[in-house]
Amino acid sequence: MDAAKTTRLPSVAPVLSGLLWAAIWLGAGTLLLSLLLAGSALEETKLAPWIFGVHAVAAFWGGFVAARRAGRKGWYFGTVTGVLYLLGVLIISFLAVDADWSPRVALAALATGAAGALGGMLGVNLHR
Repeated sequence: MDAAKTTRLPSVAPVLSGLLWAAIWLGAGTLLLSLLLAGSALEETKLAPWIFGVHAVAAFWGGFVAARRAGRKGWYFGTVTGVLYLLGVLIISFLAVDADWSPRVALAALATGAAGALGGMLGVNLHR
């Protein structure tokens, strides 16, 4: 048996690692937005662009980590990570607060997929 085949991670492992990092960035962004909301005159109704930004940043770094760990196909691993990240967020939001479908969901899917792909392309090209 070839040693390279036994030590190679399956394709799922980089995506799971990217999703973990995306969740960490989501938590940090949520904390930052909470502090911004509590410490400024910003209203909850004006948070939509900030929320999209937090999701895009989380998907970017998730895609970055996934592609870096995979070492190949950066756009693919980044996009898959971004889309799965959004799918997880949507499932949680639908179950937790009974959110409904809106054009914002499509915009969020586009933003997280593109941000994940961009992060993946950078992550694989900055691979060790």
